[in-house]
Amino acid sequence: MDSRTRDQLIYEANRKSTGVSYLLWFFLGGFGAHRFYLGQTGTAVAQLLLGLLGWLPLFLGWAVLGIWLLVDAFLIPGMVRDENLKTINQMGGGPDRQENERLAAPPSEPPRSFDPRVEEIREMRRR
Repeated sequence: MDSRTRDQLIYEANRKSTGVSYLLWFFLGGFGAHRFYLGQTGTAVAQLLLGLLGWLPLFLGWAVLGIWLLVDAFLIPGMVRDENLKTINQMGGGPDRQENERLAAPPSEPPRSFDPRVEEIREMRRR
């Protein structure tokens, strides 16, 4: 298995899903489950505390949490995208790596094609 395939498999195993985030938001949003899932532990703990202790100040904490959850419904796609980009950068596959690989490749050799006819034509041109 080459390194690109391995990197792709690792990314697929670690990437976050928008659908799962919305399911967690819908069913367990009051406990901050969607934020825990997306790696935003600090704000997830704040939502958890508001959910559990929000009734103490005359239910004002629950009102704040409700507004926060409504705003989160619109922020989830961006949070998922940011978390996935962070995963790619941690794997070393950010834009810098791609640029370095492109510059390091020999300019005379075109990328390999999956079509055997294209490879035959290239071989004939080399002769």
